[in-house]
Amino acid sequence: MSTEQTTAIVLRAVEFSETSLIVTLLTKDLGQISAIAKGARRPKGPFEGSLDLLAVCRVVVIRKNNDTLDLLTEAKLHRRFRGADRSLERLYAGYYVAEMLRLLLVDEAPHPEIYDLTIRVLQNLDGDGLVASSLAYFDLQILKKLGQAPETESCTDCGSKMILDDRIPFALEGGGVVCRACRPRQRAIVMIHRETLQLISQLQDPLLLVPIKIPNPIYGELRSVLNRYIQNIVGKLPRMQAFLPMMAKNEIIA
Repeated sequence: MSTEQTTAIVLRAVEFSETSLIVTLLTKDLGQISAIAKGARRPKGPFEGSLDLLAVCRVVVIRKNNDTLDLLTEAKLHRRFRGADRSLERLYAGYYVAEMLRLLLVDEAPHPEIYDLTIRVLQNLDGDGLVASSLAYFDLQILKKLGQAPETESCTDCGSKMILDDRIPFALEGGGVVCRACRPRQRAIVMIHRETLQLISQLQDPLLLVPIKIPNPIYGELRSVLNRYIQNIVGKLPRMQAFLPMMAKNEIIA
């Protein structure tokens, strides 16, 4: 066993007993971990309400050397997620971010760049940032950092450089664009506009540190492709995808 200190974002908290919780944390240095927080449900427990969803905390964790859950011994609140105070759409957007992290981060490898990305996106949702645009940015940035971003420049089958027509075949299972010669060999194809493909490429640029406004005519097609692409990666329909249209309907996307 070893004792570790790091900063963490609370992704989930599940009742374990009358007094304890099992929490899932995205940590800066340890990756995504699950730990027991004993006494967390007591009114005057040791964590003092610091384990709310998407709260940012300084934590102390006792790491176990086997399949036993880690033990969370301390959590000091740095910042609480305030999206719920702004609107229901921002609250649901926070839930979406938490679900995507739990689904996509399947190991405990440290991902400090994903931690920093998540902090930036949550701050944007806490403030006046565009909700729907922030989530599209988050999706493509995290896929890029995990090596799962869709290919936008070369055919995912033969590797040839793509010639961008007005509409381009996009292979959901193949991982991105395919040329017309390779298209018949693909099982799940959608046709997307060139402007949508260019935006997908722009949003996954690792040098892009803030969300950008998504033109209204492109957003619907972009979101549809992203949803289906993510479903193919995680192997199921994420629960919060059903709420994405509500998050966008009141947003003015110039």
